Amino acid sequence: MRTVRFELLRPSEIIAERDRFPVVFQPIGPLEWHGPHLPYGTDPLHAQAVSVRTAEAIGGVVMPTLYWGSERERSPESLRQIGFKGDEWIVGMDFPDNSMKSLYSMEDVLAFVVRARLELVIEQGYKLIVIVNGHGAANHMATLDRLAKEYTARGGAKVLFTTAFDPSPDGTYNIGHADALETSLMLALEPESVDIPALLPLSEPLKNTGWGIVDGDTFSGRPTPDYTLRPNDDPRLNASAEQGEAALKGDVERLSKQVHSALNG
Repeated sequence: MRTVRFELLRPSEIIAERDRFPVVFQPIGPLEWHGPHLPYGTDPLHAQAVSVRTAEAIGGVVMPTLYWGSERERSPESLRQIGFKGDEWIVGMDFPDNSMKSLYSMEDVLAFVVRARLELVIEQGYKLIVIVNGHGAANHMATLDRLAKEYTARGGAKVLFTTAFDPSPDGTYNIGHADALETSLMLALEPESVDIPALLPLSEPLKNTGWGIVDGDTFSGRPTPDYTLRPNDDPRLNASAEQGEAALKGDVERLSKQVHSALNG
């Protein structure tokens, strides 16, 4: 097969691959602020790359990426652990000092869009539909997870909801945002879209509230005393294309196992 991308395949190629390996991947994630140094499509681009590389490794085809996703207003506790006062109205990563808003939608709109895509893909006759999510918002993931379970229970096709990124060690998804890992991923995938010099000089710490760059420990309720990014998660200090490629390799290996398990289970 020339490519795994559904939109570039001819009918005969799509049918032949479906008969050989009846799996279709659906990457998804919103267009969202990722600091001044990363592209708005960081989350869906990650999901797309993991989907394509997994399909190339084990089989299946990849639907066009849905650049769509949801977020909610942050709770007072969440705001305080980032470094805000706690009484602000902030949705997702749209912090007051950001130069642009993210393109978030409400959960009902997200669900409507994904339902429409699932209905169309189910009609294509696949045995397994894999929703590969690149976005870490709890309400976004809960919406996709519920849709996967609902459509699986209906029958016709099994729908697997999974993420392009690894869960945290405690099993949650309190990953960092626009940190060294996500910067490394974009350096591996879209290096021309990364501008690390757009960040402050190394002599100045990166405050969570000023740049929307937050590490996973902070999201887990363990901020630094001055609410700044930890050195290990600082993209100015610890980001490289090599680290991004290593992370992508791990993502593909994990997703490949999940797909085989869901397909054979």
